[in-house]
Amino acid sequence: MGRVEGKVAFVTGAARGQGRSHALRLAQEGADIIAVDIEDQIDSVPYPMSTPADMEETVRQVEALDRRIVATRADVRDYEAVQAAVDDGVAQLGRLDIVAANAGIFSFGSMEELTEEQWGDMLDTNLTGVWHAVKAAVPHLKAGGKGGSIVLTSSTAGLMAIPNIGHYVAAKHGVVGLMRTLALELAPDFIRVNSVHPTSVDTDMIHNDATYALFAGDLPLAERTRDVVGERFQTLNALPIKWVDPVDISNAVLWFASDEARYVTGVTLPVDAGSLIK
Repeated sequence: MGRVEGKVAFVTGAARGQGRSHALRLAQEGADIIAVDIEDQIDSVPYPMSTPADMEETVRQVEALDRRIVATRADVRDYEAVQAAVDDGVAQLGRLDIVAANAGIFSFGSMEELTEEQWGDMLDTNLTGVWHAVKAAVPHLKAGGKGGSIVLTSSTAGLMAIPNIGHYVAAKHGVVGLMRTLALELAPDFIRVNSVHPTSVDTDMIHNDATYALFAGDLPLAERTRDVVGERFQTLNALPIKWVDPVDISNAVLWFASDEARYVTGVTLPVDAGSLIK
């Protein structure tokens, strides 16, 4: 028996990166998956976002584990699209037990330089989008009558200030407030709500020209290699590593979703290589 055997998990941002890793880790432990992703570009995001081909690969890998998956193209900023995706997934898979509200974007700029578009897209995706995912899922969790687990993806930036990403910091701090309120509101139904707070994660969100320019803008373009930029990322962490792997976050999501954490709610869990204490 897997640790979430027979359960169904709803994962946002599931086409690649942490979202795909969460879907796969939960599937490895017995869960079927409802997956959504935008599979498109947001103009204010300075790196390539997910594609339909990315989601097709997530589906292929989940099905290779002999688990079922219902994958839908949906933008978490659009509540009706998210609700329709969750409703359809539950109709096909029969239940809902776990929510991993993971979808998010990243962009840069000082507070005085940020455009209205950058601010709006960030808050709409990284905060309102999380609320949309939970709002669409909660009626199904309650209908099951057996409680459930909701895990919201925040960041170390949800627990500390970081310059040049103030809109991201604001959104991720907001996720913490959302989590704590939901934990109280949903506790009578035995639905647990927690947040996970990664340091830098080895995904496309940091491995792109725009992020490399932020961390190594003093270097010529040809010198902004993964290894060189990685040395600068490592200075953020207490442990001597450049970044964590997506599965490190997925293991935390899995633990929150499992019976091992059956009485854990309202918790902010860093998976940060010690960056918050440095």
